Amino acid sequence: MNVSEQQFLMENNFLSRSRNSLWLLILIVLLTASCVPQKKIKYLQSVVETDSSRSFVYTPSPDYRIRVGDNLYIKVQSFDEKTYRFFNPDGGNINSNAMYNDAGIYLNSYLVDNEGFISFPYIGKVQILNQTVDEVKATMQSIIDQYLKETTLIVKMVSFKITILGEIKMPGSYPIYQDRLNIFEAIAKAGDLSDFANRSRVVLLRKTKDGVQMHRLDLTRQDILESPYFFLQPNDILYIEPLRGKQFAFSQFPYTILFSLISSTLLIMNYFK
Repeated sequence: MNVSEQQFLMENNFLSRSRNSLWLLILIVLLTASCVPQKKIKYLQSVVETDSSRSFVYTPSPDYRIRVGDNLYIKVQSFDEKTYRFFNPDGGNINSNAMYNDAGIYLNSYLVDNEGFISFPYIGKVQILNQTVDEVKATMQSIIDQYLKETTLIVKMVSFKITILGEIKMPGSYPIYQDRLNIFEAIAKAGDLSDFANRSRVVLLRKTKDGVQMHRLDLTRQDILESPYFFLQPNDILYIEPLRGKQFAFSQFPYTILFSLISSTLLIMNYFK
C-alpha cells in the first residue's frame, strides 16, 4: 500500500469517526431535550377515563375569623341623608369616585387593633376579634339599632388578598373583591400555570392563630373539589413547584434546533468529502 492509499484510508476513517460523533451528538440532544407530556399539564384527571359525570361533595373549611391587622369596610345605609352623614366617614359623598378604588376603600376602612377592637364614629370601640364577617355585621347592626332604626349595614373584608408564586404566568399579589374564591379562580387571575408547573405539588401557606400552616395540594386529582382547602382565605399564599428536569425540558419540541443541528452536520460532512 503506497502513501496516497494510506492517506486516503486515514481520511475515510477520520470522516467516519466524525460522522458517527455528530450523529451521536444529535441522539444525545434528542434524548435530553424532552417535551413536557400532556398528562403533566392536565387538571382534574379522571381515575377512570370512561367517567362522563360525577358529583362531588364540598367539604367547607371553617369561615374566616377576623384577626388583628385586618381591615373592614363598614357602611351604614339609610333613606335619611342625615343618618347617612352621621355614621359614614366620607361625609355623605355617596357618588365620590374615590370610594370605589383600592386606596379610597382602604382609607375608609376600619383597622382591627392589637386588642381586637375597631373605632366606629360616635359609637367608639367595638370588639370584633375572632368573629366572622356575618357576625361582625350582626354585632354592628345591634349597636346601631340602639341609635337609629331602619338602617342597613354593608360589611366587607378590605384586606382579602392572595399571593401566587412559582411556575405561574403572572406571579404576584391579587386583591379579591368577592366573598369566596376557589383555587382555580385564583390561578385564572394569574394567567394560568406555566407548562413547567408541577400540578401535583402545589403548596398552600395559610396563616392561623397558631402560626403558618403548610398544605400540599394535587390539582390533577378530582378530589381536590372536596378538599377543605379548595376555597382560599385572606392572605393565603400559593407556591407552584416546577417539574423535575425543567432545565432540560421544552414545552414544545425544539424542531428549529434539531433542523439546525442536522444542517450543520451535513455541511461538515460535505466539507470533509
